[in-house]
Amino acid sequence: MAQAPRPTDGELEILRVLWSKGPATVREVHAVLSETKPGTGYTTVLKLLQIMSDKGLVSRDEKNKAHIYSSRVPEEQTQRQMVRDLLDRVFGGSSLRLVMQALSTHEASSEELAEIRHMLDEYEHRQGGV
Repeated sequence: MAQAPRPTDGELEILRVLWSKGPATVREVHAVLSETKPGTGYTTVLKLLQIMSDKGLVSRDEKNKAHIYSSRVPEEQTQRQMVRDLLDRVFGGSSLRLVMQALSTHEASSEELAEIRHMLDEYEHRQGGV
């Protein structure tokens, strides 16, 4: 499958709604977005969903009067794509620099640090390390 285009910030907000809620109408997406961003226009959400459909980011079920939109790309795939792009463009491909910047920018909880250590141990084990 070809790589989906990188979503804009506005498109990413809509995708987050669809990932958490599942398939939804424009009205449903608009209602969720209006809670966090008052003043978000219904027609803006509709236009973005139409653009996202044309780009292949969402699919549109036109069987009913109210069209139902669904994400075409899983959240994890989009996250990997965006991190890979960030890693290449900003950090010159250095995972170390990316992780160090992330940890210095946002303080990780002890639970998050424990999970990071666990993930690193699993990664090292899969790579044939100690």
